[in-house]
Amino acid sequence: MSHSTPLPPTPRDHGGGLDDAIARHGGARPDWIDLSTGINPQPYPLPTFTPGDWTALPDRAAQDRLIAAARRFWQVPDGAAVLVAPGASALIARMPALAPPGRVRIVMPTYNEHAAAFAAQGWQIVDDGPAEARVIVHPNNPDGRLWQAEDVDAPLTVIDESFCDICPDQSLLALADQPGRVVLKSFGKFWGLAGLRLGFAIASPDTIARLADLTGPWAVSGPALRVGALALEDVDWAAATRARLATEARRLDTLMRAGGAEVAGGTDLFRLYRVDHAARWQERLARAHVWSRIFPYSDTYIRLGLPPAEGWTRLESAL
Repeated sequence: MSHSTPLPPTPRDHGGGLDDAIARHGGARPDWIDLSTGINPQPYPLPTFTPGDWTALPDRAAQDRLIAAARRFWQVPDGAAVLVAPGASALIARMPALAPPGRVRIVMPTYNEHAAAFAAQGWQIVDDGPAEARVIVHPNNPDGRLWQAEDVDAPLTVIDESFCDICPDQSLLALADQPGRVVLKSFGKFWGLAGLRLGFAIASPDTIARLADLTGPWAVSGPALRVGALALEDVDWAAATRARLATEARRLDTLMRAGGAEVAGGTDLFRLYRVDHAARWQERLARAHVWSRIFPYSDTYIRLGLPPAEGWTRLESAL
């Protein structure tokens, strides 16, 4: 593709959509296993909440505790600041406002909300050549590609590390104190609590101040602040979870290979496979009430998250 040729708009497909699957294939939500997302099927255990968690405006002390836990857990550089937000998606939508519209380099395939957010604010999406901004999803979704520090080469570079907590040694967070670098973290994937809506931006203090103005006060709920702090302080849970996810990812690969699929990439939270006809595979799994993810740009890619403990037998039978 020419360096000057903009990419066409990409359909904003996502995992999830279980209601539509149920409408087509029957059953009720408890009958289904949703493997279309990369969410940890064994989430961090929720604490007992206090009445104040629900009735009081989130206070500074709760936010300060969460930010301190985040700094320790991710080893945030001293020169970088942390913003807590209501989910990584809320931050993704604000990234284009950090610079005047120009060219943004986004190598496809990748998580499509980044391109949608930049396009909505007047940016030209390109997949090669010089650009005023760049987005790298690290590890990439859906193929698990890992990027390097030399890939962070645009005046504004957004590094989406939503899935990087499974491989913290690969993190590019050490770059977050440099001007024009923004690292995004998601709480919903590794900790398995996507419904909590909690995300983080880590960048230079002036960038975080601008994002805080865009986000507004009390953006994150009291319960989310409480759970996030407890989880990020629990390093033993994180270590045990990484080991379990790695084992289960290998188990899923073995199962899918036996069914005729070829491993095409992924992470320990989701696996990408190459099959003869992705739509037929999805339909076959759906008849057994197992929901998977396919992509509008590929007839052969199918992506599966990890089943819950009680779901392995059903997945094997469906295959």
